[in-house]
Amino acid sequence: MQIATERPNYHALVPVRALLFDFDGTLVDTESIDLRSWQEVFAEHGVEVPLDRFLLRVGTLEGPDELDELDALLDAPCDREAVQAVRRRRELELLATEPLRPGVDSCLEAARRLGLRLGIVSSSSRAWIEAGLERLAVADGWAVVSCADGDRARCKPRPDLYLEALEALGVRAGEAIAFEDSPNGIAAARAAGIFCVAVPNPVTRGLDLGAADLLLGSLEELPLPELLALAERRAA
Repeated sequence: MQIATERPNYHALVPVRALLFDFDGTLVDTESIDLRSWQEVFAEHGVEVPLDRFLLRVGTLEGPDELDELDALLDAPCDREAVQAVRRRRELELLATEPLRPGVDSCLEAARRLGLRLGIVSSSSRAWIEAGLERLAVADGWAVVSCADGDRARCKPRPDLYLEALEALGVRAGEAIAFEDSPNGIAAARAAGIFCVAVPNPVTRGLDLGAADLLLGSLEELPLPELLALAERRAA
């Protein structure tokens, strides 16, 4: 566990009323699945995914397009429709057995026992999120789902989705905790003024997550009551 040491203008004992979770890579490790499905597609064409470029789009709708990246490595443009169909089938095949990330289930249960409101804030589409929640049997109990739905003007690293979630819940930024796995997500949460916990996955573990208030290896690492106490002492 790592705690950021430079966060000015914090005041004591602001109660946390809501937990806001990123979806992809945070609740479930779709990021590793996404990367693997693209790696397989690229390998079929005899090339490798440029990982540094791939990582730029984690947590956002911006960044390089994988099909553009693939075409740039080939002598002739690929059949985009066919490639995307193959990749999508493989992604769904891998996703079918992917569980919630460690500690997520117990964190959600503890939050509900404590009467905290729960939300999802994601650059992905509502249909993708709802399908994932249904598959994982955790579709109930979310007070808000704030998602970009293809709108690049609202996606992370902009704070818009977090600000929308706070407004919908009727809570202030200092009364919430955000859980993120990527620099884009952390930037969005911090720009909205929210205490942010970084919980990286294998894809994002090597990225610079230093802008988060707290870095955890998994949600199993710190019991929710202890996390709440820490955030409440440091809430803006």
